[in-house]
Amino acid sequence: MKEAHPDLPKGKEKRKKPISINYYQSPSVFIFMKTIIKLLFTIALLFAVFISNAKPLEKISVKGKDIVTESGKVIRLKGVSFSDPDKLEKNGQWNKRYFQEAKNWGCNIVRFAVHPTALNSRGWDAYFELVDKGVNWATELEMYVIIDWHSIGNLNTEKFSNKMYNTSMAETVKFWQTVSKRYKGNSTVAVYELFNEPTNESGKLGELSWGTWKPTLEKLIDEIAKIDSEKIYLVAGMNWGYFLDEVLENPVNRKNVAYSSHPYPQKREKPWEPQWEKDWGHVADKYPIIATEFGFMGADERGAHIPCISDESYGEAIMNYFEKKGISYTLWCFDPHWPPTLITDWNFTPSRQGKFFKEVLLKKD
Repeated sequence: MKEAHPDLPKGKEKRKKPISINYYQSPSVFIFMKTIIKLLFTIALLFAVFISNAKPLEKISVKGKDIVTESGKVIRLKGVSFSDPDKLEKNGQWNKRYFQEAKNWGCNIVRFAVHPTALNSRGWDAYFELVDKGVNWATELEMYVIIDWHSIGNLNTEKFSNKMYNTSMAETVKFWQTVSKRYKGNSTVAVYELFNEPTNESGKLGELSWGTWKPTLEKLIDEIAKIDSEKIYLVAGMNWGYFLDEVLENPVNRKNVAYSSHPYPQKREKPWEPQWEKDWGHVADKYPIIATEFGFMGADERGAHIPCISDESYGEAIMNYFEKKGISYTLWCFDPHWPPTLITDWNFTPSRQGKFFKEVLLKKD
C-alpha cells in the first residue's frame, strides 16, 4: 500500500507535474520529424506519378489491309462501344470500375460515343476532362480508345436524324481540331471515327452519296492531319454506316484510313454472309475494317427495334465472318439503357447477347 505524501493531508496524494516537451525547441526531434514528413511526401508523390503515368501502349497504324503495331505485329481490335461519357458520368458510372469490367470481358479497345449535344450541354472543357480520365484508365488497363463523333444524318446539308445529333461542319472541324491537339502523341487514343452514321434517310435530309461524302471526309482528314497525322482515320459507310460497296472503286485518298460498317442483323436477310461480302466485307481484302457497332436482341426484349432483332445464329455468323476476314470490332452497347445492350444492370450482368459475346471476347486467338 502506497503511503500518503508526508506534507499533504491524509488521503491526498501529490500529483506529478506533467512533462511538457516542445518539439520545436528540441532540434534533434524536430529534424527527425521533418525528415519523416519529407519522406512520406516523397513516397506519396512517387506513387501518384506511377499511377498517373502508366506505360504507354504501342502505337498502331494502317499497313495495307491490316492494323499493325510499331513492331510490325498485326493486331485485331476487339472490344465494346461505351455510351456517352456524359451519360455515364450522370449515372455515376464513369470510373475505373467501368473500364475494368470491359477489360474483364477481354477487350483490347473501347469506343467513346461523343454526342454533339452532350458535349455542348456539359461544356467543352468539362467534357474533355471526362475524356481525359477515361483515356488514363484505358491506358492503365492496356486498352486502346476510339473517339467517335456520334452524330447521325447528313453533315453535308447539316440535317440530322434527331436533335441529339445536331452539329455543323464548322463544329465538326472544331471538334476534331480540339481532339487532335489534346491527344496528339497519345498512343492510347488510336482511332478517330470521323462521323458515326452518315445517312440522308431516303432523301429526307437532302442529297448524300459516296461521291459527295468522300470529299467531305478528305477535308476533315486534312484538317486533322495538320495537327496529328499519326492516328487511324475511321470512315463510315453509307446508309447509317452500313454500305462500303463503292470504296474499292473510289477510296478515300489519304493515308492511314480504315473503314467502318454497322452490320446489324436486319440490314439483310439470311443467308447473311454472301450479302455482307458484297455490301462491305470485300473491302477487308484491301483495307482494314473496324465494325464499330453491331449486336442483336430478341423481339421481346426492352427497347427491341429494327434493325437489331435476331438471335444467337446472327452472333455466330457475324463472329465467324469477322474471324475469317480479320475484321476488328466494338460491340454495341456496354450500358443497360441503350439497346441492344450488353449488360442489364450496373453490376454488369450480361444480357442475352452479352452472354454470347462475352464468351467470344474471352476466347484466346
